[in-house]
Amino acid sequence: MSKITILGAGNGGMAMAYALGRKGHDVCIYDSPKFPAQIEAVKKQGGIEAVAKMDGAPMLDPGFAKITLATTDIKEAMEFADILMIICPSFAQEIMFDSMLPYLRNNMIIFIVPGNYGGLILNKQLHYSEKQNLNITFIDTISLPWATRLAHPGAVALMGVKEFMPMSVFPKVNKTTELETTINEVFPIQPEFLPNPIVAAFENINFGAHPVLSILNMGICENFNGQFSFYGDCCSTAVAKVEDSLDKERLAVGESLHMKLRTELEANNVLYNLHAKSMYDFNKGSDTHSKIKNAPTSSKARYITEDVPYLFVPFCELAELCGVDVPIAKSLVTLASCYNDEDYMKTGRTLAKMGFEHWSKQEILEFMER
Repeated sequence: MSKITILGAGNGGMAMAYALGRKGHDVCIYDSPKFPAQIEAVKKQGGIEAVAKMDGAPMLDPGFAKITLATTDIKEAMEFADILMIICPSFAQEIMFDSMLPYLRNNMIIFIVPGNYGGLILNKQLHYSEKQNLNITFIDTISLPWATRLAHPGAVALMGVKEFMPMSVFPKVNKTTELETTINEVFPIQPEFLPNPIVAAFENINFGAHPVLSILNMGICENFNGQFSFYGDCCSTAVAKVEDSLDKERLAVGESLHMKLRTELEANNVLYNLHAKSMYDFNKGSDTHSKIKNAPTSSKARYITEDVPYLFVPFCELAELCGVDVPIAKSLVTLASCYNDEDYMKTGRTLAKMGFEHWSKQEILEFMER
């Protein structure tokens, strides 16, 4: 068994800590002193609970997992383990990594769950720090392993789990047999290795449904306070058509970047072991995604404020670099920017912020091979 530190005690971090604790690993869970509620609850009860039911629906793998250390002290959390998992909103990844920098050690392994180009951003941050000579491995996953929500302080609800988890390793030179063995031992579900962090971002399972369904149904979200089935009630034949068109754009840009991508439908079917005939059928029929009524309540929800600036913005810039027109993606960015009075094409995760300003497509592809 391994020692693992989870950085972030939101729904994803709590679910990860619970799953790793159940498998017998020594787990530390950390969150900022600004957000102590979950840490205090875990510390008080000695671990994390997974509830059996939420909103009357049965949840997966209920029980209790012992947690070795729950702390709001970043130094203590970093000293606990050499395997780290950053599980926080994309906008907080750089903030979290900045707090980690003074305590980084050589050969640390850092999972970013989900990545959303995080490995490239944090690698650049490392490069311009006093720790630039350290060999750090960044692993970007495409998403969380679970559909999960916080039930109450110290407890999570696991609505569903993916069959496996696509992820990338960067720098690529660090992807050794030994590293793959370590990943297989510590990650709670089977890994599937992708070529690089850009492919991992393109394969993010939330690329289509989250922003499309929320942006095109914002009136329902705001007027009904999220108390409905997001996937089932926000999807219609017309909305599914937009989702399918967006996926064609993603595949076209991916092809220009020499990626072998699954379609959104293929990815959802294999990850959730389903056999939907269309994304309309998947959105309407997935039990995992319809167990609770917990849709976004406003345009400030992460389905927009995370997925648009941290997935769509770099996608649109890469599309322009490749000479591929992506009108659906651009329209969604425009609408989201209007909703929130923010120009996401300027404030989002741009190629320049990854260190690729004025780079050609070929230069970026060659950098991914390092």
